[in-house]
Amino acid sequence: MEHLELFFKSIFIDNMVFATFLGMCSYLAVSKKVSTAVGLGAAVIFVLAITVPLNWLLDQYLLQPGALKWLGAEFADYDLSFLSFIMFIATIATMVQLVEIIVEKFSPSLYNSLGIFLPLIAVNCAILGGSLFMQSREIPTLGLATTYGIGSGIGWFLAILAIAAIREKIRYSSVPPALRGLGITFIITGLMAIGFMSFGGMLTGGDEAPKENKTVVAEKEVNDKNTLSKVKNSKNKVIANNTKVNE
Repeated sequence: MEHLELFFKSIFIDNMVFATFLGMCSYLAVSKKVSTAVGLGAAVIFVLAITVPLNWLLDQYLLQPGALKWLGAEFADYDLSFLSFIMFIATIATMVQLVEIIVEKFSPSLYNSLGIFLPLIAVNCAILGGSLFMQSREIPTLGLATTYGIGSGIGWFLAILAIAAIREKIRYSSVPPALRGLGITFIITGLMAIGFMSFGGMLTGGDEAPKENKTVVAEKEVNDKNTLSKVKNSKNKVIANNTKVNE
């Protein structure tokens, strides 16, 4: 259940584009055609699914204060957290280079259409943001870190796929001249972000009220019964007094 909750939360509620507006450069530049957006989105999913768990391991066993205690007691006081950015970016760059080689080998047309934006995944703030959010939110296990990486990648994929499909349709629409191009794209992105904000109630709505202690409930019932009996006795006294007066 925890994995499922984190998965849907990273896709819809904490979406990289619509919640934190990360990765907007490639989101805007490569979203003119659906086919190109699908290719870049798949590459982002792959990179996030690999780099987030790898960086989780680096953070847990190398970068956190005291993480080197597995090497011995004399290393327990070392703090290498200042190397987080360098290590995270190095891991991301290695995976991006691997993706670039694979795409160039098996899909040269997609490689040419993505152009400079494929190697720029290494410095895409959405990719680095996934690892930094994983670190700041203190995700406890490797499995949850993998789930978060895949969910974040799918969220970014859905965002760029949706805007690419809309932009293809907009070409045949009568958009006002002042809003053509990036203007209408920014407006649509803002509206989509508002729509995705509505998913915030998926995990927060419908929460049950905390259950009360049985002892407290029993005491309340006793007090209510005593109150009712007192009210009845007072009513009976009033009726008896009224009867005497009438007599």
